[in-house]
Amino acid sequence: MKKTIYTIFFLCGAFTFAQENKNDTADVAATKEIQEVILKSQRKKQFADKAVYTFDKEALERARYAKDLLRTLPELQLDPVANTITSTKGGTTLFLINGIEATDMQIRSVAPSEVVKVEYYDIPPARWATRADTVVNILTKSTETGYVFGADVSTALNTGFVNGSAYANYTKGKNNFGLEYSLNLRDYDDRRVNSIYDYQLNGKHYRSDENRKDHFGYTFQNVAIRYTRLVPDDYAFQAKLNMDIFSRFSKGVGQSVFSEDDLKEEHAMFKNNGSDYVIPKLDLYYSKKIGEKDELSINVVGSHYTTNTSETAKEWIEGSGLSVYDNDMVLKAKQTSLVGELAHTHDFKAGKLSSGYRISRSSISNDLNNLAGYSQYSVNYLEQYFYTEFAGKIDKFSYRIGAGLTNIHNKSAENTFDEWTFTPKVILAYQLKNNQNLRFTASYNPVSPWSNALSSNVVQLAPNIVQRGNPFLESQQVFSNNLTYSFNNKYFDFNAGLFYRYTNRVINQYYVQDDVLGGYALTYENGKNGQRYGVQLTGSYKPFGNSLLVIKAVITPTSETVKTSTGALIKNDFLGNYFSLSSEYKSFSLQYQFNIPVYNLNGAFLNTNENQNNIFVSYKHKNWTFSTGMYWIGMPSEYKTKSLPESLVDYKIHTQIMNNKSMFVLGLSYDFSKGKKTELQRKLNNETAPAATF
Repeated sequence: MKKTIYTIFFLCGAFTFAQENKNDTADVAATKEIQEVILKSQRKKQFADKAVYTFDKEALERARYAKDLLRTLPELQLDPVANTITSTKGGTTLFLINGIEATDMQIRSVAPSEVVKVEYYDIPPARWATRADTVVNILTKSTETGYVFGADVSTALNTGFVNGSAYANYTKGKNNFGLEYSLNLRDYDDRRVNSIYDYQLNGKHYRSDENRKDHFGYTFQNVAIRYTRLVPDDYAFQAKLNMDIFSRFSKGVGQSVFSEDDLKEEHAMFKNNGSDYVIPKLDLYYSKKIGEKDELSINVVGSHYTTNTSETAKEWIEGSGLSVYDNDMVLKAKQTSLVGELAHTHDFKAGKLSSGYRISRSSISNDLNNLAGYSQYSVNYLEQYFYTEFAGKIDKFSYRIGAGLTNIHNKSAENTFDEWTFTPKVILAYQLKNNQNLRFTASYNPVSPWSNALSSNVVQLAPNIVQRGNPFLESQQVFSNNLTYSFNNKYFDFNAGLFYRYTNRVINQYYVQDDVLGGYALTYENGKNGQRYGVQLTGSYKPFGNSLLVIKAVITPTSETVKTSTGALIKNDFLGNYFSLSSEYKSFSLQYQFNIPVYNLNGAFLNTNENQNNIFVSYKHKNWTFSTGMYWIGMPSEYKTKSLPESLVDYKIHTQIMNNKSMFVLGLSYDFSKGKKTELQRKLNNETAPAATF
C-alpha cells in the first residue's frame, strides 16, 4: 500500500510540474479595486491556509446566484439529494458571507454580480478550526438599498421526495431584514434490509438471518428571521432567531431464520422507531472597531428544547406465537445548550494576531424507559477553548502559528471526565512559482465523545444482541499532519497531498459479553490508538480552458488502523474516489456524478459510502430556472456494513432503498434581486450541540 501511494504521488507531481506555466493567479489587491474591474478570466491565488477565487464575466452572467459559482470550485460539489454544496474531500463545511455564517438560502440570496471573490480555507483559522474541516467565505459588494427574493422546488414524480425553499431580504440604509424557509421531505415505502448475526454463545452456535421491508421517512423544516445593523468602521449588530423542526419514522415488518446449532426456527417480527424535536435558537452577535488596528467581537448562541425518541421491536416464533424478544424504549431528553465567544484581533505591520475564548455547555435531562427499566438521569457537556494565533508573510514564505488550551468536562450519573489539553498548530507555506505552492500543516487537538456514545441507553438489536453506550469514555487526542502541493493554470487546478493522522485513545465500537442481559452488547471503548495515512489527489481539468467541459476528480489511496484496548490490530486499505463531468453552454448546464463505493473502517465494522450515479440538466430563462435529472441511474441507493474478523459477532447488513432507483426529478426555481444588500463582516460563528436521540 505504501509503495502504491508514493508511486501515485510522484507521478502526479511530475505530471503537474510538466504543465505549461502560465501566470493566471490573481494579483493581491484591495477589495475596492477588485469591485471596479470586470475580470476577464477565472483566477486563483493560493495562500498558506486558503485559496482565493475570482470569476469571469461569463460565469457571473450565467449563474443564477452565488451558489452556482461555488459549484465551479475544484474542491466543492453539489450534493444532489440535499441540494447543498459540500466538499469533495468530505468532512464538515462551514459557509460564510463576508465573515458571517450563512445558510444555503442566504448564499442563494447573493446575486452573482455582487460576488467580489471567494475564500476557500482548507485549513480553517483558529476561531473555526474546532467546528469545521473546510470554510468557504463569500466576499460581496454592498450598497445602502436593495431587496431580493426567490423560491424553488424539486420533486420526484413517483415517490415521496421533495426539496423546497423560499427566502427574502430587504436592506434600507444601515439596516437589513431577512426571512427564509426550507423543507426536505422523504417518504419511502420500499426499503429492503437483510441483516445476519452469527456468533458462539455458551458453547452453542447461533445465527439470525433477517429480511425486512420498511416504510420510512423524515421531514426537516427550517425557519429563520434575522435583523442586522451595520455602521461601517464603527460597529455591527445581528440578532437571528432560527427554528429547526424535525421528525422521522420507520415501520418495518419481516421474517428471519433463527438457528441454534442444527435447530432452525421461522421467526416473524416488526420494528418501529421514530423521533422528533423543535429547536428554537437565538443567535446574538456584536463587533466593535477599536481604533484602526483592533476589533472586539462577542457572540452568544442559546437553545432549549425536548427530543422525543421511541422504539418498539418484537420478534416471535411463527406458528406458536412464542415471544423471542420484546423491546420497548421511550426517551424524552430535555436539552439546554449555550455557546459564548469573545474574540480580539490586532493588526501589526508584520501580520495579524487573533485571540479568543469560547465556552460551550450542553445539559441534557433524560427520562428513559428501556430494557433495563425506568430511569431518570442527567448529563452535562462542557468545553472551554482559549486560542491565539499569529499570521504573517516574508517574501515567498508565509506562516501561521497558533496555540490553544482546551478543557473538556463531561459529567454523567456514572462518571466525570475532566481534562485540559494544549493544542498547538503550525502552518508553513512557500510559493514555488506564481501558480505553484507547497504547504505543510501540523496540529494537535482533543475530540470529545458524541452524546450517543456516552449514553446509558440500551436497545435490543436481535436475539441475544443489544446496544448500549459507555458513560466512561474519555476524549480522543488527534495529531494531524499534511503536506500539500498545489498547481493551477487555465486548464488545471490541482492539489496533491500526503496526510498522516494519529489518534490516541481512539473511540472504538465493538461487541462484548453482556453480563447484565446475557448474550452480547455492541458498545464503545477507548482503544489504544488509531492511524490513518495516504495520498489525496483533488482537482479539475478544463480541456478547452472554459466551462464548456469540466472534469473533477478526487482519488484517495488510504490505509487505516485501529489498535484496540486489548492490543489487537485492525487494518483496512481502500481507494476513495469521486468523479464528475459538467458542461455549461449559454443558458444550459449539464452535470454527471458517479463514484465507486468503498469500505471505510468504523469501529467494529466496515461501512461503504453512499453510491452515486446521477445526472442533471437545467435551463435558465431570465429569472426562471427549469431543471430535471435522474438519481441513482439503473440502481437503488444502497449501504453495506460488515464486521471485522476480530469481532465476537459476525455481522452483515445490506440496505437498499428501491424508491430511489432511477428516480426522476423535476425542478423549478425563481430568483429576483434589485439593488444590493448590506452584509455583516462577522468574525465569530457558533452552533449549539445537536439533538441527543439515542
